Amino acid sequence: MPQPDLVIFDCDGVLVDSEIIAARVEAELLTLAGYEISAEELAETYAGLTFKDIMMRVEEKSSIPFQVSLIDRAEELVDRKLRSDVRAIDGAREAVAAVTMQRCICSNSRSERIEFMLEKVHLMPFFKDRIFSAMETPTGKTKPAPDVFLFAAEKLNANPSNTFVIEDSVHGVHGARAAGMRVIGFTGATHSYPGHADALTEAGAETVIRRWAELKSVIAALSEWSDA
Repeated sequence: MPQPDLVIFDCDGVLVDSEIIAARVEAELLTLAGYEISAEELAETYAGLTFKDIMMRVEEKSSIPFQVSLIDRAEELVDRKLRSDVRAIDGAREAVAAVTMQRCICSNSRSERIEFMLEKVHLMPFFKDRIFSAMETPTGKTKPAPDVFLFAAEKLNANPSNTFVIEDSVHGVHGARAAGMRVIGFTGATHSYPGHADALTEAGAETVIRRWAELKSVIAALSEWSDA
């Protein structure tokens, strides 16, 4: 049976149920700053983006000028909530352990945040030295740019076309597809919403799973099929 060169996991909303925690903090800050938005709306529209990118998009949309200091405030508050409240998504540990080929994480979060979350939920041993933060790549470009995915593939000697990416956000799917990789969408986190699976499919995911127990068989099935 053909094997992928590499399986890339997003972190937030894929391995750890952190997107809704961040969305609650960030929505409150934006609302207090003059742009009323719910955590659910923020997660549905902007999941997968850094808060800086979210703020810039909201500024452009609303013409409300935000203080740059809001970015540092959001980082501080989100970190605090994640340290106390974040948990692994059900089945993530077993799914990651079942991936016997090369695996890594590609995330828009800072490596420090990724590491403390993985330590808290006991997933760090699976990814030690294989954590790639988009902000810390040579270009510093975050998803939906493909840079972090291509950087990881280069470092791990993987062919992008034989690499699978598991993503929960439209922006992440776009980045992985732009990198020439194959994408499995994931909708098993708390921030998932009606139409989430359809949105990921429309963005370019080949299939979408809701439960981690499906991952191993899906990778095996997709590995048997390709355009080649």
